[in-house]
Amino acid sequence: MIGIDEGCSSARISRYETGAHLPPFETAELLAQALNVPVEFFYCRSDELAALLCEVAHFSADELARVRNAAKRIAKAR
Repeated sequence: MIGIDEGCSSARISRYETGAHLPPFETAELLAQALNVPVEFFYCRSDELAALLCEVAHFSADELARVRNAAKRIAKAR
């Protein structure tokens, strides 16, 4: 599916999941494509940020600008 040898893919994916190893960026891109998530998803520090990223990943430039402006307003209000 993403070009990883099936004989060792389970162990490799497990090491990626536990953080024991990081996949090459090209592998992360293939995983993201297979899972229909943005590649940045794998590098988020929190599940909340990853979920937000998935929500906005396919927004237009205008929609992203509106989200960014809303985030700035929230940050200023803190």
